[in-house]
Amino acid sequence: MTYEMDVAGLKRDLPLCKVADDLYIGSFVMFGDVELTVHCATELLKRAPEYDYLIAPEAKAIPLLYEMARQSGADKYFLARKGTKAYMSGTFEVNVKSITTENVQRLVLDTADAQLIKGKRMLIIDDVISTGESLHAMEELVKKAGGIVAGKMAVLAEGDAQDRDDIICLAPLPLFNPDGSIKE
Repeated sequence: MTYEMDVAGLKRDLPLCKVADDLYIGSFVMFGDVELTVHCATELLKRAPEYDYLIAPEAKAIPLLYEMARQSGADKYFLARKGTKAYMSGTFEVNVKSITTENVQRLVLDTADAQLIKGKRMLIIDDVISTGESLHAMEELVKKAGGIVAGKMAVLAEGDAQDRDDIICLAPLPLFNPDGSIKE
């Protein structure tokens, strides 16, 4: 089963994936789709509020983060990692539980990055916003580092997230029943 998605004028067929017995989601993956990544970055930048830096959670938003930085001429962007890496001199971290992961995960930011974020307007980006848990964790991380949340953006808003007015999105993504019909 698939769902035809229109993302700001670009169409893609999303496979429907089971998350629970009575819930399926459209699998939106930008990895490997250069046309989609470039298109989404362009469209999000057209709608972006003023910001100093971009930040996104690891991992599915990485191509989008990079492409938005490249198109905007930025020489720096930030990635909240899912764990502490050897190169990190110290860390800030928050916990997150999202719809697509089974366990609680950590989002980690190096203290050197946190020093650059302090007092800066940060634009949080992601591929899909669903429950809002990852987004909330990103907001916490930015604030913990002393940054200011300038805005929140995603390519798609899934389920109840499409009713939020604090997130700029390119398109809504419905939730699905096991037969592929849209949940009401």
